[in-house]
Amino acid sequence: MDFDWTMALGSFLVAIIVGLTGMGGGALMTPMLVTFFGVSPMAAVSSDLVAAAVMKPVGSAVHYRQGTINMRLVGWLCAGSVPAAFSGVLLARALGHGGRVEDVISIAMGVALMIAAGGLVLRAYMSHRRPDGAQGDGKAPEIRVRPVPTVLVGIVGGLVVGITSVGSGSLIIVALLALYPALKANQLVGTDLLQAVPLVGAAAIGHLLFGDFRMEVTAALLVGSIPGVYLGSKVSSRAPSTLIRRFLVLVLVASSLKMFGMEPVPLGWTLLGLLTAAGAGWLVLRARGSRGRDTLPSQAGSPVGAGSPGGRDTSGPTMAA
Repeated sequence: MDFDWTMALGSFLVAIIVGLTGMGGGALMTPMLVTFFGVSPMAAVSSDLVAAAVMKPVGSAVHYRQGTINMRLVGWLCAGSVPAAFSGVLLARALGHGGRVEDVISIAMGVALMIAAGGLVLRAYMSHRRPDGAQGDGKAPEIRVRPVPTVLVGIVGGLVVGITSVGSGSLIIVALLALYPALKANQLVGTDLLQAVPLVGAAAIGHLLFGDFRMEVTAALLVGSIPGVYLGSKVSSRAPSTLIRRFLVLVLVASSLKMFGMEPVPLGWTLLGLLTAAGAGWLVLRARGSRGRDTLPSQAGSPVGAGSPGGRDTSGPTMAA
């Protein structure tokens, strides 16, 4: 068995992002295997899921010790995701073998990646509008769990994971944010990592039985991903997640377009255009925010400016009068 150290290094970098954000396992690892190492999509999905079944418990154990996991959410998510993940493997198996199933899996991966990228943008927008300062670092707010929509999220996420290996973090954590906006960032990451353990385990068993598992690929992924996810999970509560989310959106879009068959040169120009548009949008939003802040001092200071320079001096004569 030939061991690929470059593949191990790539999995280490991806696993750091998984530990930091709870996202990017299948969304980045599987496209990396297909794009840079020439692994077939079916073998990439199978090997990645088996490696993730070992990697996810490492990250979730760190968050469990930190107390950043909502166990009720984990239970309801697993109720839908575990059987759905195994069913997703059977569905992928029923599609057949050869080029047809590889094309279907590639397209499904591209769609899932694009949805995940859009979800991250939505998450950033919702986080920007929601005042997090009210929560601070104090006790986490009580979350009222909604069983039916939570189970449905688990079912959809489990099916997608079983077919493409994408979704245990990239899709489900976005759905959790939409359903439970009061969850803090580290709670989202910790809850998602733990619920992904049985979810990915069920999908991994299915792929071991019916997929295209390759031991040499899984070994390289494990060597890099285990220390990577541990490191990312240790610093996830203190990391600047906004920067990581922006980078993750870019990588998700690039991976999605690659899965759709876009050539490297058009892909590069497309990413350059997206970066330019994102930078312009950020400058516009920052300029609007600074204009809004600049108007506040003049409005607040105008009553003082109408009188004498000192607030006490103006109040004295008024009281005397």
